Amino acid sequence: MRISQVLATQPFNSLLTRFDTFMSLPIRNVAIIAHVDHGKTTLVDALLRQSGTFREGEDIPDCVMDSNDLERERGITILAKNTAVRYKDTLINIVDTPGHADFGGEVERVLGMVEGCLLIVDANEGPMPQTRFVLKKALEKGLRPIVVVNKIDRPQAEPYKAIDKVLDLFLELGADDDQCEFPYLFASGLAGFAKDKLEDESDTMQPLFDAILHHVSPPVGDPTKPLQLQVTTLDYSEYLGRIVIGKIHNGTINMGQQAALVQDGGKIVKSKISKLLGFEGLKRVELETASAGHIVAVAGFADANIGETITCPNEPQALPLIKVDEPTLQMTFAVNDSPFAGQEGQFVTSRQLRDRLYRELETNVALRVEETDSPDRFSVSGRGELHLGILIETMRREGYEFQVSQPQVIYREVSGQPCEPFECLVLDVPEEAVGGCIERLGTRRGEMQDMQVSSNGRTQLEFVIPARGLVGFRGEFMRLTRGEGIMNHSFLDYRPLAGEISARRNGVLIAFEEGSSTFYAMKNAEDRGVFFITPGTKVYKGMIVGEHNRPQDLELNVCKAKQLTNFRSSTGDELVQLQSPVDMSLERALEYIGPDELVEITPQSIRLRKVSKKLARR
Repeated sequence: MRISQVLATQPFNSLLTRFDTFMSLPIRNVAIIAHVDHGKTTLVDALLRQSGTFREGEDIPDCVMDSNDLERERGITILAKNTAVRYKDTLINIVDTPGHADFGGEVERVLGMVEGCLLIVDANEGPMPQTRFVLKKALEKGLRPIVVVNKIDRPQAEPYKAIDKVLDLFLELGADDDQCEFPYLFASGLAGFAKDKLEDESDTMQPLFDAILHHVSPPVGDPTKPLQLQVTTLDYSEYLGRIVIGKIHNGTINMGQQAALVQDGGKIVKSKISKLLGFEGLKRVELETASAGHIVAVAGFADANIGETITCPNEPQALPLIKVDEPTLQMTFAVNDSPFAGQEGQFVTSRQLRDRLYRELETNVALRVEETDSPDRFSVSGRGELHLGILIETMRREGYEFQVSQPQVIYREVSGQPCEPFECLVLDVPEEAVGGCIERLGTRRGEMQDMQVSSNGRTQLEFVIPARGLVGFRGEFMRLTRGEGIMNHSFLDYRPLAGEISARRNGVLIAFEEGSSTFYAMKNAEDRGVFFITPGTKVYKGMIVGEHNRPQDLELNVCKAKQLTNFRSSTGDELVQLQSPVDMSLERALEYIGPDELVEITPQSIRLRKVSKKLARR
C-alpha cells in the first residue's frame, strides 16, 4: 500500500482552506544530518514524493531541496532548508542540513529547532569525519538520533557492520545509555524504500515515517506563556523585505499583532507582524495564527539577526543566543590592484567589498570579518577552505572583483599553552598508493589512527593531522592516487603545536611582461615546467603562469612571437602540440598559492600572482 493511501482524506498538496485546522495538527520537528554525499537530500526527495506533496505527473527535479546553483553544480547541501509534510494527521517539519563540517554553523543553529534527528549513514562507508561532527552536535543538544543505514542496495554494502561502527562512534562521543539504544532502519533513498529489518520486504518510506512518529517526541512548549520565537534562518523578499524563520518555543503568534525583538546587545525594538507564513511542502502558505512548537516565517523586523528573539512587547523574555564553534581558518580579502584591475568586475571598490562582506555576516553565523590597518584589506575567518571558497565563488558570480591571500590557520591559547586546530582525516585509496600517502602525511605531522583493507583492493586510512598540514595537500593527494583517491576531513579539536611543517612545493613560472601568451614562447619553455594557461591568454608582469620543475621561481617571456622570414612558413608548426595545461579551479588555486602569492578573483577569470612590492610594503 502506498503512503499516499494512508494519508488524511484531504491531499496535502491541495490548497488549505482552514490554516487554523492545519496548524492544530500534532507536530514532529526532525533534522536530517549526515556526512556529505551519504544521501540526505535524496532521502528527503523520497519523503516528499511519497507524502503526496507533489501532484500526479508533476515534473520533479532530483535533489529538489538543493535550490542554490552552487549546490546543484557541486552536488552538496550548503544552506539548511526546511519543508513540511503531513502523515497520518501529523505535521512533520523536516530540516535538511549540510553534511560538510565547513558549514557546521548551519547545523548548529537548526538543531535547536528540532526534538529529533535522522542520522544517515552510508551502508558501505559507515561513519565518516562529518558523521562524527554532526552526531557530536546532536548529542550535545540531548537529541536521540534515529539511525538510517542508506544505500543498502549498492554492491558491497555492509549494513550491520555500519551499525556496529555507529555504536562505537556513539560510545566514543560519550552518549548516554538512552542515546546508545538508538533505533535504526535500513533504506535506499534513491529507490524510495525503508524497512525495519534487512530481510523485510518494502517498497515505500512508510517504516521511516512511522519511526519518526514513534521515536521523536512532540515539541515542548506552552502556548499560554508569553511569545518566544528564536530566529535561526534569514531570508529576503523584494515585496516583504527581511523574513525571519524560526521555531516558536512558547506562546502564540498572530498575523498583524505587535511584537518586540530582543537584539544581541539587549536592545528592544518593537514592530508589527506584517506577514505570518507556514510551510507546506516546498511552498509557504499564509497563516492567521501559530502556536508553540511550530516552525514559521515572519516578516516585519528589518533589523533581526540570527539568534535573536521575537517576543511579547509587554513581557520581553529573550532566549539564550545560539552558540557556534569559532572559525579555524583565516585569509585576507583585498581590493584588486593588479594591472588588469577593474576590467572584468562590476563591484571593485573597497567600500563595495566591505559592504558585501558585512552583509554576509547577517546570514553566515560561522563567519568573522575584521578591519585591518589598511582600508583596502579585510581579515575574513571561516570554518575551512570550502566554507571560504563558497563565499568567494558566490561573490565572483555576483560581479565582485578582488584578491585573496593564502589561507592561514588560527592559533589559540588553551590553559596558557599555544594550540592549533587538528583535523580528523579519512582517505580511501587504491592499495598501491597507501605507502606514498602515509609517507607524505608523515612529513606533514599526521599520525595514523587506523587502517582497514577492504576486499575490493582499496584501503581506508584514518589520520589525526594539524589543519595547516592539510593546506595544499589535496593536489598532491590526487597525484599520488592518480585521481582515484577519496579524501574527507573535519575539525577535531585544538591541541598543542605540532612543530615545523616543511613546505615541499616547486617554484613557479612568472611572466615578466604584459601581453598575450604565444604558442611559440610556451613551446620553447615547455621543458621548464607545467603551464596553467593556454596560448592567447592575456598576462601581466608578476602573474603566475605555471609551475617550475625546480624549487626556485623562474621569470620567463611567454609573449615572445616567432620571427617570420622568407625561409620559414607561418604554418610550419601546425603539427606541433603543447601538453595540456593544469586547470586551476578556485579551490585548487587557494590550496596551491604560497605566503607571497595571491589569487585574483574576477567574474570571468581566476589568476595567480606574486604579491606586488607596493602591497608588501603596506
